[in-house]
Amino acid sequence: MFKRIPLISLVVYLMAWGLTAPATAQALLPYTLQLEPKQLEEQSLGLIQEAIALSRFQQSDLAIARAQLATQLAPKDYKPWFLLGSLQAEAQKWDQAIESLQRAKTLAAKANQAPVYFSIGSAYFQKGDYQGAASELQAGLQLQPDNPEALFDLGNTYYKLNRYPDAIAQYQKVVAKDPKFWAAINNIGLVKYEQGDVDGAIVEWRKAIAIDAKAAEPTLAIAIALYGKGQQTDGVATGIKAVNLDKRYA
Repeated sequence: MFKRIPLISLVVYLMAWGLTAPATAQALLPYTLQLEPKQLEEQSLGLIQEAIALSRFQQSDLAIARAQLATQLAPKDYKPWFLLGSLQAEAQKWDQAIESLQRAKTLAAKANQAPVYFSIGSAYFQKGDYQGAASELQAGLQLQPDNPEALFDLGNTYYKLNRYPDAIAQYQKVVAKDPKFWAAINNIGLVKYEQGDVDGAIVEWRKAIAIDAKAAEPTLAIAIALYGKGQQTDGVATGIKAVNLDKRYA
């Protein structure tokens, strides 16, 4: 239910910002050179690209080290700080991630702040600070109100805060913007289940499966609901189907 924006989304953001490095950019700076600001910026961009590449190969520590050096070369550019914070979040270093991302938010122009707010909100969520997550996600959505993933994350945050009507409202916004976003429909079912509306929850989960027949989570949810309603045979059969769809549920 509670997913995080993968690093590929970060790559897309960086590409959208025109973040490209010259072919001559080097990872290490000669100690004897006194580089001009423009050269330092180019070196920083090169390091950012290296950090992204390393992260794709699960080289978290090396990627973070490259990003840290990039922030030293271009301390007033929000992009390396945003990358550093995102990598630290990927490594589950939540406090460090929040600190780096807050720095990025301060440095970014308003037009570029929304994804930073969303990333901070994600880090707060993963840390378990749901009120902090809600505040950051709400602020980001003020700047970019049509972002389905951020709306989904805010719905998850409201769910954890037991603000069930608000959670459903956010999930419904997601579906209105992206009818194929089955995870939001799935989570509407989860909220209804928490509220005691088991039959209503099953309806939502069947809607999610109609969008993606290979979605294991709503299938397993239906299995649990059916079993709880006393339909043990159907519940077990549906549970086996869920496990066959995704072995992680075994």
